[in-house]
Amino acid sequence: MSPQLHPDSSSPPEEVRNIMIPFILLSLFCHSSQDGNTGEHVVLHCGPKNLTLKWLKSRDQTVQATWEDDPSCSAVEEELVYELLVLVRDQQVHHALVTVTPDQIGSSHLWTWTSHLASECDSLSVRLGVRYRNYTSPRRQEGTLPGITNSTDPGVYPQDQVFEVGSRATFCCVLPAGGTFSHMYLVGSNQSDGIITKINNQTYSLTLVLNQPSTHSGTDVKCTIQESDDGAVAWIGYPPDDKELQCETTDLESVVCHWTVGRDTHLQPTEYQLVGSAYTCLRWNCSGEEDVSTGERSWTLRAHNELGTVELTDTADLMTRVHMCPPESVTASTVNPRDARLKWSWKVQAYKDLNITCEVNLGPAGAQKTNSGVGLDSAVLMNLIPNWSYHVTVRCRTAQHSWKWSNWSSTFNFHTKGDVPDALDVWMKMKDNEILIMWKILLEKQSHGHVLDYTVTWSNIRGTEQHNTTTVTHNNFTLRLDTTQQYVVNVTARNVNGSSSPSTIITPSSSSSAGLDSTRVKASRMAGGGGGFNLSWSSSPAASCGYIVDWCPSSGPSTVTWIKVSQTNVFLKNLREGQRYSMSISACTRGAALLLETREGYVQEQRIQGDLFKALKSNQKGSDVELSWDQIPLKEQTAFIQGYVLEWSDRDEQDNNTAVHSVSTDEPTSTSLTASDLKTSSYTFTVKARTALGECCSKQFIVHVNSRTDNLIRTVVISLVAVFSLLTLVSVACCRQWACIKQKVYPPIPRPLLTDTWLRSTGEHSLHVDQGPSEVDIMDPPQLLRKPGAQFNQPPPSLISPPRSLPSPSGLPSSPFRGAFQNLSYDLMMQTEDQQPPEGHTGENRALTPPLDPAQEEPGSHMTCDLTYILVPQPVLCNSHLS
Repeated sequence: MSPQLHPDSSSPPEEVRNIMIPFILLSLFCHSSQDGNTGEHVVLHCGPKNLTLKWLKSRDQTVQATWEDDPSCSAVEEELVYELLVLVRDQQVHHALVTVTPDQIGSSHLWTWTSHLASECDSLSVRLGVRYRNYTSPRRQEGTLPGITNSTDPGVYPQDQVFEVGSRATFCCVLPAGGTFSHMYLVGSNQSDGIITKINNQTYSLTLVLNQPSTHSGTDVKCTIQESDDGAVAWIGYPPDDKELQCETTDLESVVCHWTVGRDTHLQPTEYQLVGSAYTCLRWNCSGEEDVSTGERSWTLRAHNELGTVELTDTADLMTRVHMCPPESVTASTVNPRDARLKWSWKVQAYKDLNITCEVNLGPAGAQKTNSGVGLDSAVLMNLIPNWSYHVTVRCRTAQHSWKWSNWSSTFNFHTKGDVPDALDVWMKMKDNEILIMWKILLEKQSHGHVLDYTVTWSNIRGTEQHNTTTVTHNNFTLRLDTTQQYVVNVTARNVNGSSSPSTIITPSSSSSAGLDSTRVKASRMAGGGGGFNLSWSSSPAASCGYIVDWCPSSGPSTVTWIKVSQTNVFLKNLREGQRYSMSISACTRGAALLLETREGYVQEQRIQGDLFKALKSNQKGSDVELSWDQIPLKEQTAFIQGYVLEWSDRDEQDNNTAVHSVSTDEPTSTSLTASDLKTSSYTFTVKARTALGECCSKQFIVHVNSRTDNLIRTVVISLVAVFSLLTLVSVACCRQWACIKQKVYPPIPRPLLTDTWLRSTGEHSLHVDQGPSEVDIMDPPQLLRKPGAQFNQPPPSLISPPRSLPSPSGLPSSPFRGAFQNLSYDLMMQTEDQQPPEGHTGENRALTPPLDPAQEEPGSHMTCDLTYILVPQPVLCNSHLS
């Protein structure tokens, strides 16, 4: 102990202080030196003895060291610190300190350490010393654990070792005598991963991080020695991490504890044990018999594998944890069109005393119904669909604690009875005086059986006309009604069970006929998006029962679709892009529907493809050229046409520049454009359509523009050619029909038969005519008097010539006819008008009647005129021969 100085209340004189200080310092030095010699003496004798080393478990690579204190250490009154150094081939690989308290001095001491190398890899040494305060005892002990480097059993170590994923591991390869090391790697990883170290001439090590768990057969570590492989199996996995232990009862007589199974450990199956019980445990639960009425109690589950152990605890009163079995023998005791009664039974008889809540799952609709009651074993299903197949399952739980639902029961199938169809969804479209009544085809769950037909009945809304009824098998019917009247139309559907309730719609009168005729209302354009149209409109005071929105393609088969809504907006979806749609919005009223507005548009406009300008032609009017085309059908318009453009170019001969000209129109229904003030030349015209996506459907047309003189000459030439062609056709036709024309115009005249004696002579047949004056006076036109009953052929009046004064041939009386003779084959009398025959003339008419065959006469050849005189026609001077 060092002396302690206690200062007095009064300080000594300075002289005394100067004398005392050296003595005090000397005294302290001597005391300090004595104390130091004593501690050093103790440390010099205190130290470890009987050091023993061993491998605790070779697979665990754990070294255990035990030793004792030297008896001299008992004099030490403070802590001793033992220092341990671990060496491999004289290289320090670990350093540890073990503190021994004074009360532990004299007893055996134990220290363990896990080596990064397997015991087979190399020898391992431990040096043990002791420190007291700042002094280290020279007394030390050293122990060695030899490896197997001199063994005849080379290979890769450790064998069948277990590692946790993410841990760092070292494997060593012990070469056989004379072996040459080539490479060392972990199968399934990059062969460049890890650090390879040469421990000695016979041993190499591979150190790496194990990031991947093993497969069911483990992971191999390979060592290549002179092109041959040797190896070991490593097991890489996880410690157990199960959680959420819960114990419950199913039959009120036994206990089942289950938990949430953790991830796959990739090791041997985890061992489970319910501590303090004889329960049978599997990977997912433990079960055993137990009195469940004892109140609250606890359970502890232990899960263990080679990498760790997990313990889970649960506490509960089992009467609040009744996990019921599912109902059994589910069936239907009664099945009607729209309701059914289900029944089931319980496997556990104790359930009949429990307050139970059961849930019925009704497929295919998926609707659920919940009932509660003590020992509940039935349920009534309402609002079912007639003629519909259902499958039901049932599950239950206790009503008071609502611990867990049971599993679903087995499925029960049943089919409801049929019923009359549901009321139809009816709508109409008007055009002029035609009203198309249409209705949606009922779905299977609405028809309640096969629909046989539909009945349409209509009558005047005033009831002044008789009801008209018709039956159809399709879902529309066209009425032609008096548009000045309003009609009530009822439609019903019929199946084998009867007819549905009528669906009624009222037609508008002529004063509001535009209310449903969308063709009389100009449609506004709108753009779509998202695969449909987002329609919204202003509310109407007339809409007492909502709104009707209908739509259909603007071209092609017109299939009208409609929907009835109560709000002022709707989204029409599942429509095609590039198709123009017409939409109508009508107000539903207590009477006839009222059309509010119409719209048309594309969900998405698409560029128009193909030949849009069909039958393109030109027409020159002076110096203007008009290009025209057929009206473009809507079905070819995949976008709104906003107008047309006509372009052409013209070269200026003076400056040799080309100028481009164009005309356009903003009228989408236009079918022509005109280029004005053109020169006499050849032009290439280009016509295009304009849309929101740009110009499209360009088509060229070449036109030769002629001068006005050329046009006049062309017109005259064409006219002359036309007239000449017509005359040629007429001439050819006349020549081919000349025989017929000759027969009609100038039929053959029968030869005369001379019967009068005054014309006969006794010798030769001759005709004597008295000479008369060479000229005669021109008399009045003669008349031909037809004897009653006489028949004759009359030449046409155009061949009758007036009489002329001709010189009479010698020996013949003069005649008023030149180049012609009297036709003696007719019984005629010639006289001038108002002239009597001369005296001495008997007035006797000698009939010169030819033997005519009536069969040879043509019915239309008889003349109906009454003439006193007739002139014999002059010979026709043409190439034809008249007989």
